[in-house]
Amino acid sequence: QVQLVESGGGSVQAGGSLRLSCAASGNTASGNCMGWFRQAPGKEREGVAAICTILGRTVYADSVKGRFTISQDNAKNTIALQMNSLKPEDTAMYYCAAGVFSLFPSGQLQRATYKSWGQGTQVTVSS
Repeated sequence: QVQLVESGGGSVQAGGSLRLSCAASGNTASGNCMGWFRQAPGKEREGVAAICTILGRTVYADSVKGRFTISQDNAKNTIALQMNSLKPEDTAMYYCAAGVFSLFPSGQLQRATYKSWGQGTQVTVSS
């Protein structure tokens, strides 16, 4: 099992930027892909972006393409989510997750395969 701790959430006005970070510790070999998910009140948790350590492949939800960028620092066992041009609809609790995938792309934005989750960090975007 890998332990995940998110940081970097906060409040920002529409059009602003935030950068989220996720630090992994423990059995980091237990996941070859890491993803960011978000959940707004009353809504299902949805995949935002994912990155797979081999070749650094990335995938994004259509709603964030061109605005969000996921990156990894293997030496520090961290991933980051740079969020630009934020919109009020981006308001949610953001979670980091780690999982094992045998194919890419194949479900990296689906929560079912991810076995390790962080506690989340809140992002609030005001209009």
